This record gives sequence, structure tokens and C-alpha cells, in this order.
Amino acid sequence: MSRYSILIDVNKCNGCFNCFLACRDEYFGNEYPGYSAAQPLNGQFWMQVQEIERGEYPKPKISYIPRPCMHCESAPCIDAAKDGAVYRRDDGIVIIDPEKAKGQEALVNACPYRVIFWDAEKQLPQKCTMCAHRLDEGEKMPRCVESCPVEALVFGDLDDPNSQIAKLSASLATESLHPEFGTDSLVQYVGLPKCFVAGEVVYKGNEGECAPGVKVTLSGGGRKLETVTDIFGDFEFEGLDKNEKYQVIVSADGYAENKVEFSTYKDVNLGEIILEAK
Repeated sequence: MSRYSILIDVNKCNGCFNCFLACRDEYFGNEYPGYSAAQPLNGQFWMQVQEIERGEYPKPKISYIPRPCMHCESAPCIDAAKDGAVYRRDDGIVIIDPEKAKGQEALVNACPYRVIFWDAEKQLPQKCTMCAHRLDEGEKMPRCVESCPVEALVFGDLDDPNSQIAKLSASLATESLHPEFGTDSLVQYVGLPKCFVAGEVVYKGNEGECAPGVKVTLSGGGRKLETVTDIFGDFEFEGLDKNEKYQVIVSADGYAENKVEFSTYKDVNLGEIILEAK
């Protein structure tokens, strides 16, 4: 039996919004009886792309997180639905029946991810169907996955060990968007943004000149990481735990080590770290 999933690599997503546009093209004004009513022009985003601004000047970052329905294996919307208005198919896809669900506005608030939308005109809750109608017609993937130019979205059968998604899920550190919801979502992620620390190394007496190739070691939170500064003297560590204490040690031949301690209550820019000659 198939168990369809989408794996979303946030590290690859560049915010082109192709997935969003492809979803709109597929569903706006188009009904698929038994699967979904037509998506209205305004107020519904079955594939959202959340833009997250991180850090601060002069070390800012932007991450993009595509957010469809999570097609949860423990779906709160199924539990909240009346008369079988929401059901899980044998392949794992969660469908809102466009006839049985009429009038069931409570389903909107049943979803902790806020990816079910209310069509006031039709009196109908609606959401992503993982393009179940396309798959049943023999297509290989949903429109959002098909449209992604950088392969940040991968679709396939988790129960097929030879599928690309099964191989990637076994080799990468995948995670749920909100594991605290406890929904066992089939849509999984790689590279969800966590905290990062950045800084710039300079040699005392040579301020304004770059310090490339300087060793930088980070420790704390049960980990130890190393890197070297780039040609501009900059360094960065990504994927740090929030509200954790860390220490950075900067070292170069002929110079005294410089140790800096910080906490990741947010993204951290350490600014200039100056090395003094021994």
C-alpha cells in the first residue's frame, strides 16, 4: 500500500512562489467532483510560502517555508468532522469531502497548522488535496512539486524503499513543521530554520583588512563545530538550538585566542572579533 508524502527542503527553496502559483492555476475556478470544489480568488492559499526574516543588519537572512496541508496520520480535522466529511485515503492523503463538509466551519479551527480555509459563499471548508485527482489519473506528482525549479519539493511513496523520497528520508535529518502538535504529519521538512551566529574576524592594527582562513570553533549545546573565515573574514554557524549557551573560540598562528560567549535567545551577530598578536 502506498503512503504518499512531500519532502520539503527549506535550504533549497529560493522563494520563487512557483508552487503557490501552480496550485492557484490548478484549483482556482476548477472543480474536481469528489475531490474539491473550486478555489475562490481571494482568501485561500492551499500552498502557502511563509517568509521568515532572520538575523539583523549587517548579517540578515531570509528563509522560505512552503506550507501545504500536512496530511497528518493523526489528523485533528478527521476527528472534528461529522458524518465522515473528512477522511484519509488508503494512500495517506487526507480529503475534505466537498459535499459532506458543507456547513462545517468548525473544521477550520480544528487544524493546528491553519491550512484549512472557509469559503463563505459555498459554506465549505477547503484545503490542499495533494492533487489526488491528478494522481488517480496517472500523473506522477502534484502540481506544486512539478513546478519547483530547484527540486526543493520531492513527492513519492514512503513505503517504497526504491523511491527517491524514501531514500532521502532515510539519509537526511527530516522533521515535522510543528512536532509539538503530535499529528504525525506525512509532509516532512529538511533545514527548518533554527538560530544562527555570525561574526567577522580582524587583526588588531589591521582593522579594515580581511582576515581569511582563521579557525573558528563553536562549542555548547552538546556539540562542537569548526569552520574557517571566508575571504572577507566572515564566519557563520547555522542550526543552533534556541535558548542555549555557546562559546566561540577564534584562533590563528601568532595571535592570542579570543573567546566569546553568547546565548541564542535569537539569532546572534557577534560583530568584529579582534585578534591581538602574541
